[in-house]
Amino acid sequence: MVINVKNLVKRYGSILALDHFSLQIEEGEVFGLLGPNGSGKTTAINCILSLLKYDKGTIEIFGKPMRPDAYSIKQDIGIVMQNVAVFQELSVQENIDYFCGLYVKDRQKRRELVEEAIDFVGLQDFRRFHPKKLSGGLLRRLNIACGIAHKPRLIILDEPTVAVDPQSRNSILEGILKLNEQGATIVYTSHYMEEVEQICSRIVIMDKGKTLATGTKEQLKGMIKGGETLTVELFGLKEEQLDEVKRLPHVTGAEYDGARLTAHCSGGAHNLIRLLDYLREQELSFGRVYAEPPTLNDVFLEITGKHLRD
Repeated sequence: MVINVKNLVKRYGSILALDHFSLQIEEGEVFGLLGPNGSGKTTAINCILSLLKYDKGTIEIFGKPMRPDAYSIKQDIGIVMQNVAVFQELSVQENIDYFCGLYVKDRQKRRELVEEAIDFVGLQDFRRFHPKKLSGGLLRRLNIACGIAHKPRLIILDEPTVAVDPQSRNSILEGILKLNEQGATIVYTSHYMEEVEQICSRIVIMDKGKTLATGTKEQLKGMIKGGETLTVELFGLKEEQLDEVKRLPHVTGAEYDGARLTAHCSGGAHNLIRLLDYLREQELSFGRVYAEPPTLNDVFLEITGKHLRD
């Protein structure tokens, strides 16, 4: 196990930031850590990295207790925080070399690692640029290169795609998956649900310092009452017919706007067939039909009662 956190408690005065928080991450996972603002994500990460003292609990990384002076553990960890942390006075290459040099003292080896990191994030044409000359997307790539150049076994990425263009976002996400393929275990936080769905093999949802749910995206979707959403384009649906749609098995709610019927369903098979059969029985002509499975955002909203950016 790469990370093993048990019953972590952290208080800020009267505020309980982490309430017996536990977390287990296996080697080779891309693990998503989700929670609304103020849920305790950053506090948990800082405690895991021994950047912050905590009141109770235990933290092990790579099977060893994590402490502020556990340098043998820390040299195998890469950190890419939300706020870009590079030196404005240094070039792209110099920045990467500096951060890599915190872990790798051999100059020849470091030179090779820096070149690999520059190639990996696609900054070959910008190696002599200073950070102020880079776009937001390129600056994020530099931030990632500084965090991963020393080839860490564990990489923690906190909102690495904030305020970047779609092309840079895709490049960053592809790079994260490549790092995972090369053997790194990834801990990933994001406010973009589609990113988490795209790259994370397992996800934890936390709020108020507690773990609310853990599992794959399929397992999480199976935990909620809300299921698929069915949308049918049709005209002439009467109010009493809408009421009958609402009473169909597994239908938890339905709306009709004069041109489109939307039915929300819980679990259960054949919901779409059952709805279309009813419409045919009523001799109602319909056009396009859509069936959408629950999204990770639906899961998050039902479990926490909040939107992710709350």
